[in-house]
Amino acid sequence: MLTQSQKKQLKALASKLDVKYQVGKKEITESLLNMLSNALTAHELIKIDIMKSIDKPIMEIALDLSSKLNADIVQVVGRAIVLYKKNKDKTIIKLVK
Repeated sequence: MLTQSQKKQLKALASKLDVKYQVGKKEITESLLNMLSNALTAHELIKIDIMKSIDKPIMEIALDLSSKLNADIVQVVGRAIVLYKKNKDKTIIKLVK
């Protein structure tokens, strides 16, 4: 669970991220989960864009992704979701306490 100061720190970092991942028509598939899991391991912080063709509420998708990936939701803005998952082997982002 992230504290408010940690979320604030991660939001600042996320504002500089380009959206590199998209959830499309097929929504959440095993290949998408594998790709996002690898991205979280490599970067710890990722931004995901939800295509307009998806009717499901964005927050529902965010909760689903975070539970399946064991990641924390940093923020949901518009159709973008920012997720964070600490890499236990090689920490990239040093969070404030």
